[in-house]
Amino acid sequence: MTAITIKQALRMASHALAGSDTVQVDAELLLSRALDKPRSHLYSWPERLLSPSEHSCFDSLLERRVLGEPMAYILGTRDFWTLTLHVNRHVLIPRPETELLVEAALSLAGVMRVADLGTGSGAIALALAAERPGWRLIATDTSIDALIVASDNATRLGIQNVEFHRGNWCNALPSGQFDLIVSNPPYIDPDDPHLSQGDLRFEPATALTALDNGLADIRAICMAAPDHLKPGGWLLLEHGWTQGPAVAALLEQCGFQEVRTLKDLNANDRVTLGSLAC
Repeated sequence: MTAITIKQALRMASHALAGSDTVQVDAELLLSRALDKPRSHLYSWPERLLSPSEHSCFDSLLERRVLGEPMAYILGTRDFWTLTLHVNRHVLIPRPETELLVEAALSLAGVMRVADLGTGSGAIALALAAERPGWRLIATDTSIDALIVASDNATRLGIQNVEFHRGNWCNALPSGQFDLIVSNPPYIDPDDPHLSQGDLRFEPATALTALDNGLADIRAICMAAPDHLKPGGWLLLEHGWTQGPAVAALLEQCGFQEVRTLKDLNANDRVTLGSLAC
């Protein structure tokens, strides 16, 4: 293996990743990971030669990215809210749009007991728990692999006011009523062509897709949630940008009032919420 400098490695990566919207950043992050150094080191020591093991590691990381694997999975982390979460192929990659769900939940008064359905990496539950140490949260998922990721994130971040339960949506909840239920459930139609593009190709399909034009799991949650909410308790759901009217109608059909849909930073419908009628 021919020795190369940091500067040459970055140039090589930029050529290999040509066409990506984040070529330079991706190249720097991959090389920083291979060297176990901060990005600033790359420009402080551009002529330093990579060792054979560093070169091999960098080649391996670069190949994964060239094949389209998301940076979050390659690096093993993704920032969400104020937290840095560990992620892998067993969980969805937390996205900025989902922070709207956290903002909406934090704006509600009188909340103490909260459930996060389909927690994945734990992003929503852990963000809420970190902001509201007095809240008691239950985070659920059907995937034991996802719950391992979420539980490990909670331990690493020192967040102790979240319990993790395995099961399908509200079926996983313990007895007692909640002030708030939040969820970012699967909401993409299985035939959506976007599933064969970008990061979605690598993420767990069970966490992305739902039958009935993407509404099957949202409908199941809307129907079951009233049995687990206090009168006046809130249900908050993330959904696709075209699904706002349909989700609002489902909430109203299931006995929720004060139903409204919130828009994300791209002005797309993203979160619909309602309060259980007293």
